[in-house]
Amino acid sequence: DVDAVHLNTLTPQDAMTPAFQTDSSAVDTETKILLSRSLAGRVVDQLHLDQDPEFNAALRNPGFLARMKQRLGLGPAQSEDPALTQQRQREDVISTVLSDLSVKRAETTYAIDVAFTAFEPQKAAVIVNAFVQQYLAQQLEAKFDEATRGTAFLKSQLETLHNAAEQATAAVQSYKIDNNLLSAQGATLTEQQISNLDLQVAQARADDAQQDARLSTAEHQLAAGSNGGDIDAALGSPVIGALRSQHAQASAQLADLEARYGDKYPEVIKQKKALADIDAQIHAEIERVISNLKAQSQISHSKTAAIAAAADQTRGSLVANNKALVRLSALQSDADSAQTLYAAFLDRYKEAIAKAGTQRPDAHIASAGELPTEPSKPNKKLAAILAGVLGLVAGLAAVTAAELLRRGVSSAAEAEAAYDLPCLAELPLLASTFDDKAARRRKLDPVDYVAKNPLSRFAEAFRNLRASIALSSPASPPRLIAITSALPGEGKTTTTLCLARTIALSGASVVVVDGDLRQRAVTRRLPKAPAQGLLEVLSGEAPLAKVLTPDAATSAMVLPLAESAFTPKDVFGRPEMDRLLDQLKEAFDFVIVDTAPVLAVADTKVLAPKMDAVVFVTRWRKTTKDAAQEALRNLDGGVNLAGLALSQVDVREQARTGEGAARYYREYSKYYAQSKA
Repeated sequence: DVDAVHLNTLTPQDAMTPAFQTDSSAVDTETKILLSRSLAGRVVDQLHLDQDPEFNAALRNPGFLARMKQRLGLGPAQSEDPALTQQRQREDVISTVLSDLSVKRAETTYAIDVAFTAFEPQKAAVIVNAFVQQYLAQQLEAKFDEATRGTAFLKSQLETLHNAAEQATAAVQSYKIDNNLLSAQGATLTEQQISNLDLQVAQARADDAQQDARLSTAEHQLAAGSNGGDIDAALGSPVIGALRSQHAQASAQLADLEARYGDKYPEVIKQKKALADIDAQIHAEIERVISNLKAQSQISHSKTAAIAAAADQTRGSLVANNKALVRLSALQSDADSAQTLYAAFLDRYKEAIAKAGTQRPDAHIASAGELPTEPSKPNKKLAAILAGVLGLVAGLAAVTAAELLRRGVSSAAEAEAAYDLPCLAELPLLASTFDDKAARRRKLDPVDYVAKNPLSRFAEAFRNLRASIALSSPASPPRLIAITSALPGEGKTTTTLCLARTIALSGASVVVVDGDLRQRAVTRRLPKAPAQGLLEVLSGEAPLAKVLTPDAATSAMVLPLAESAFTPKDVFGRPEMDRLLDQLKEAFDFVIVDTAPVLAVADTKVLAPKMDAVVFVTRWRKTTKDAAQEALRNLDGGVNLAGLALSQVDVREQARTGEGAARYYREYSKYYAQSKA
């Protein structure tokens, strides 16, 4: 008896991690990794399976045929290098281990079932768990290596960016010094000098006015016959003050003498002469004071003129400084950019250091391999029971199982009831439209077939889709149409291209826009990869006329996506995209946009509101109702959902089960010019 141990599921730690969210094929990739020879080699080395005869045939007793080969010289050369022999045995052990390993994806989920078959149940459990542990360890090692390389790269860039930031800052300071642009408290030194000089000019002019006023007043009063008593400037002189005191005493003495002796008395005459001398001295002193005032006024005016000249010269320097500020602004911008870039790299480096050693694998063990309670094969009891009844119930069981496992909708009526949207068309699976069995077995390209057989039933389905789209808005038939779906693999791109070719064959002008930035499914069908595409048109790097590519089979045009690195920018939300759509509507009768799946990326949510109509493609009996309903909820709000299209419909199966319009196929099939493929 042979025992098998099953590891129930391997699931992502987070079902919304980018690798699993954007492409379900990532799960298939992980399945291949679990089946890789490198991983099996790690398990062989860990458990020393090369020392186990169950896996290393060289350790078993040779059978009759092996002994005969050795005797006849047909076995491996005895003189072979022992190291090569050991390596060959290890590779054979790895191959044997892989032959006993089973790795399968659990339907369309993100879970992986891992099983291992061995003769001993304990050994099977140990090996299957070792495979999973080594798989997780390998993921962690890869993440650690990637983090180490990233940290090393950031560290190498930090020094360069730091030096660049310092050089840019030094260039700014050097330029400021060379051009006298040093500043304090928000203003340059030149501006501060002008401000100070303007204040000095104002003060000097005020002093000029004061000096001029004192001089003018003194001269006017002196000309009017003043003896200095009412001249402020003169009163400020101690000499005049002393003379005026003498004048007062002399006047008093003269008055006393005149009263006693009369005018002719000699002493009176002498006193009058002394008084006249004092008056002359006062006037002379006043003249001297006025002369001093004039000199002070001239000095003040000269000082004012010098300060004003200095202010004018400084203003000239300010004009030159303002011109230099233009270059300073550019240097400062470069310095700020260099500093910002350095700070960003420094933050990323710190973040990388902080995350070091905290990585988790993208998967976790949902159920570890346990010791089986009974052999996995052969199950003799079950085989005996099934042998009697299997032939009787096989057909019915198959049909019943297929119906029970069916996850999607089977007809237009069921789709409309499930999603509360009109079903615009049932698009058949091409092979199911042929009556000839040999034709059904041939692998034909639906997009090429619709162009070569425009009157076929297959092509008529897309004409019906076009008519339904137009009737979804009779007052203003949609011309800007987006084709989308919930998940990849539902026939969205095939629907887009077949609809476009059908429209082109009718005589209308049509352009197909590849709006799936990641998969570029429309572009991949072109015979030659384009050098420029939609992104280059939006960025202004290429004109639209140069990028448009003609369809090889019809008059349709294609706006492709060039092979380039994915951009995280919001491409479809920018005004350039709106202008491009308007330009395409002016140039073509119809614009059909092949978008990304709604649940995969956010691009379609941004692009859909810009469309005249959105057609939601759901695969017949395949797309789960939950997935479709979730996608439709994401499109709710501002989106004109014209309806849904049921794709890859097996019309022969529909006719057999009586679902949809296919049950009347025999009655209307004569209207189609069906090709024999």
